[in-house]
Amino acid sequence: MRPTDIQALTVPGAPALRGDLLLTAVARPDLKTNSYRGGLRRIGFDGTETPWTHGSRDSSPSISPDGRWVAFLRAGDGEGSLSRPQLHVMAASGGEARRLTELPLGLEAPVWAPDSRRVAFVARVPEPGRYGTADADGEKPPPAEEAPRRITKLFYRVDDVGFLGDRPRRLFVVDTFADEPEVAPLTDDRASVEHPSWSPDGETVLVVAPRDWDVEDTVSTDVYGVPAGGGESRLLVRTAGTAMKPVVAGGAILFYGTEFAGTDETARNTGLWSAAWSGDSSDTGVPRRLTDIETVDCEPGAGCPALFGGEALVVVRTRGAAELRAVPLDADHATLDTLRRLAGERSAVRSFAVDGDTVAAVIATPESSGDVVLLPAARVLTDYSKPVRDKGIRPMEELDATASDGYPVHGWLVRPEGDGPHPVLLMIHGGPFAPYEWSLYDEAQVCAAAGYAVVLGNPRGSAGYGQAHGRAIVGGFGTVDASDLLTLLDKALESPALDADRVGVMGGSYGGFMTGWLAAHHGGRFRAAWSERAVNAWDSFAGSSDIGWFFTGSYVGDDLEEQRKRSPLTYAGKIDIPFAVVHSEQDWRCPLEQAQRMFVALRRNGTESEFLLFPGEGHELTRSGKPRHRVQRFESVLDWWSRRL
Repeated sequence: MRPTDIQALTVPGAPALRGDLLLTAVARPDLKTNSYRGGLRRIGFDGTETPWTHGSRDSSPSISPDGRWVAFLRAGDGEGSLSRPQLHVMAASGGEARRLTELPLGLEAPVWAPDSRRVAFVARVPEPGRYGTADADGEKPPPAEEAPRRITKLFYRVDDVGFLGDRPRRLFVVDTFADEPEVAPLTDDRASVEHPSWSPDGETVLVVAPRDWDVEDTVSTDVYGVPAGGGESRLLVRTAGTAMKPVVAGGAILFYGTEFAGTDETARNTGLWSAAWSGDSSDTGVPRRLTDIETVDCEPGAGCPALFGGEALVVVRTRGAAELRAVPLDADHATLDTLRRLAGERSAVRSFAVDGDTVAAVIATPESSGDVVLLPAARVLTDYSKPVRDKGIRPMEELDATASDGYPVHGWLVRPEGDGPHPVLLMIHGGPFAPYEWSLYDEAQVCAAAGYAVVLGNPRGSAGYGQAHGRAIVGGFGTVDASDLLTLLDKALESPALDADRVGVMGGSYGGFMTGWLAAHHGGRFRAAWSERAVNAWDSFAGSSDIGWFFTGSYVGDDLEEQRKRSPLTYAGKIDIPFAVVHSEQDWRCPLEQAQRMFVALRRNGTESEFLLFPGEGHELTRSGKPRHRVQRFESVLDWWSRRL
């Protein structure tokens, strides 16, 4: 796979399923327009595929309960509100789509009411005079001339989104049959809400909002009910920490949630929870955890929990896989080994939809970035990654090793063609509570195609190996996690096809942190380093990152001396190998100053270093940045390693 081959990476979104109607949105990078293009496709159960809409940026299909209508989002090209995702509805039998909204910042995925008439969604509503809207005088000031923002909360901006307080996410309900639908928010501007779903009677919309409606700074969230016809919201579930994707199913509210005290929310397994559904009662549900806190880590991004017979389907991260598992509704802290697996062994279920006894899932594998699969028959209906495979995909070889303290370490080797000996790249993921997976990884494939053996690992601190594994580095960044990575590297280097004298280290975010840490403390193992969007200095990260105010204390602690002890910047003087500092100008997760401070320290110490800065990008450059920047970054990676290894 070459850098420009990212154009062949067609990725399907969450499927929508009702009867024999199966829809998904696909997207792929387009270098010519420097954007992501795609549309809605209908997938036949026999594997046939036809375009369902003809917009190049259509997404988020949702089929009404009666199967007669499809709601979806369409974004146009150019500027203005219609370049943002707007709600459209069309007949399931086909025809012209009808646009129902023209919101200035667009909206998020639509959810049908049980009556197949109304649709709920959330959308960010800007203050007058911001983001291209008119102020009290009817003028639309350009961004540089907007009034100053009054900020009163610690959660005031988020990477790749922007400022939050002046455009809260609010709930809407729209009558799709009305000649001129009323598009007005049902919730106020004091709290942002998310994850809407409907009560069975269609009278209430469930949402997730910050605790106590965001009165105080918090990382905790609860489940609220909002009358669909308007009125005051009420608390439905006070959680043990957070709530995500609530649904009323089987007479209960099912939701994903984590459990913690205060703001110590990092590296917590996400479980499936249940609380009594009280209908119109003012009683709030007392939640109980259905899944084991240690062994079951649900992936909310794969979709809401869904009824499948007498069980709830969820996606669980485990040992590099993301598996579709069934949780009994009467379960009590059920361990992973007791949950029936429907799909996902040595693969990654990205999303799924259920209709009766049929499940449609999007599943990625080491040879595919995602295909639509019909379950339980396990019938693969699409082959979106064939163009990439035709260009060449290298297999993932599983690695198992044992650290010096006896702890098992798991990972993979992606080996280039040929006998070698090959130069080696130790590649480190971000998070740190995240995993490398059994799925097609463009970064490893591009480097392997260029002749590098790539070592990928999930050291302690990663997700999917138990909560204790994830929390093993709380208060100890750069300890057992560093040991695990070097152990896995040593295991890979046992192969005579790998050249132990030509090894580089690279990673982004937490992986960038670890790159700097290893370069300083184990620099003799490596020829050079590539540190991207890194945390280099915890003291300034705590006050400048969008999540720094709670993330730093939760992982490292609040003591300044300890923060400096755990910062790669503190040890910059020990780094004597060529070192690339790579960052994005608009990164708010690991702010630009993190890169600037490291680059200045390295140059002043006489270390051979370069600073590569991408304009207009945020923390997500490598995953969802502008396609041309993604290609230019790949070309820069290969150029760096060709000069160093």
